[in-house]
Amino acid sequence: MTKSKATQGQSASALISKRIAELEDWRGKTLGRMRKLIKEADPDVVEEWKWRGVPVWSHHGIVCTGETYKSVVKLTFAKGASLKDPAHLFNSSLDGKVRRAIDIHEGEQVDARAFKALVKAAVAANGQLAKKR
Repeated sequence: MTKSKATQGQSASALISKRIAELEDWRGKTLGRMRKLIKEADPDVVEEWKWRGVPVWSHHGIVCTGETYKSVVKLTFAKGASLKDPAHLFNSSLDGKVRRAIDIHEGEQVDARAFKALVKAAVAANGQLAKKR
């Protein structure tokens, strides 16, 4: 895959940091907080920059993506439909057979402990699939 001139030579982590800084509002703060929680939950997570500017966190496959829109920060878990969500964090894409998402609006806070448990569950699910291959 060819990198655009804007991203050549920049690591995915640097591009994600740049995106967070560019937002300069609640969305940047929220995405930055969620990024920190993802890294705390899985210190071995790999940051990627895909699909022309979408932050992605992976470990044996995609854990989740972090997209920002005008009124929401959306964290989409690639295999979310197969994950237990006892805290009911998933509030978007609930009808899909594979993905589930967490939409965070301005002023909302996500339970850090529950979110980290969800990230760990996603990593474990990816690990189980990797073992089967």
